[in-house]
Amino acid sequence: MSIINGLLRGLFDGLLYPFRDLAPIWGLLPVSLVVSIAMLLIFKATSNQEALDRVKRRIHAGLFEIRLWNDDMRAIFRAQFDILRSNLSYLRHSLPPMLWIIPPLFLVVAQLQFHYGYEGLRPGESTLLEVELAEGAVDGSDKPNVELVLPTGLRAETPAVWSPTERELTWRLAAETPGSYDLDIRLDGVSYSKTVVVADEVVRRSPERVRGWLNELVFPAESPLSGDGRVEAISIEYPDREVNMLGLRTHWLIHFFILTIVFAFLLRKPLGVTI
Repeated sequence: MSIINGLLRGLFDGLLYPFRDLAPIWGLLPVSLVVSIAMLLIFKATSNQEALDRVKRRIHAGLFEIRLWNDDMRAIFRAQFDILRSNLSYLRHSLPPMLWIIPPLFLVVAQLQFHYGYEGLRPGESTLLEVELAEGAVDGSDKPNVELVLPTGLRAETPAVWSPTERELTWRLAAETPGSYDLDIRLDGVSYSKTVVVADEVVRRSPERVRGWLNELVFPAESPLSGDGRVEAISIEYPDREVNMLGLRTHWLIHFFILTIVFAFLLRKPLGVTI
C-alpha cells in the first residue's frame, strides 16, 4: 500500500501543480473530465453493453405502455412489473463494472481530499499538534520523555500537555512564515517527523500521519510512521476548505461528483458507452 500511495502522491502532485495558484475549481475541472473518461472506458470494457441496451429498451417500452394504456389498470400493473424486473436486471448488469470502478475511484478521491479538503495555515495563525501514543508505550501516568524540534518558521506557544487517559501529547504551534516544514518529535531518543504547510496555494496537506496499511487507505498523504511502534499517529489541525462553483460554496467532493456525472453523460455517446 505504501508503494501505491507513494506513486499516487507523486502523480497527483505533478498533475495538479499547474493549478496550485488558481481557485480550486479550476483544478477539479480537468480531474473530473479525466475521471469521467476513465470510468466510461472501464464501464464499457467490463459490462455487457448489448444486454444493457436491451434492458433500457424494455424499460422505455414499459413507460410507453403505461402512457398508451393509462385507462387499463391491468395493463398498467403489468407494465410496472416489467419495468421493475428490467430495473433489477439493469442493476445486475451494472454491478460487475462498478466493482472495477469503485476501488480506483476511492484511491483518487483519497488523494484529492488532501489537496482540496483543507485550507493552509497562514502566518500568525495557531494550530494544535497532537501525538497519540500506542497502548503500553508508557508506564503509568507519568509524562513521557519527549522533545519537540521545530524548524525556523514555526513556534511552540505552549509546552507539551500530557493526557494519560487519551495517551496524547498536545502542543499549540504558531505559523510565522510561509513554507513547507518538517518538524521532529523525539520520544526517548527516537525521532518521528511530520509535515506542516503554511501556504495559500492548492497543495497536498497531511492532517494526520498514521501507522498501518489500513489507516493508510484513509490518510495516504504521507508515508506511514516507522520506528519502534510507540507512536500511533501525529496530527496537525488544518481548517476545512469550501470550494466555490457558480456561487455555490460547499465541500469539494460534491462539486467533483457533479462535474464527473455531467461529463459522463455528455461523453457517453461520443465514446459509444451504454450506461
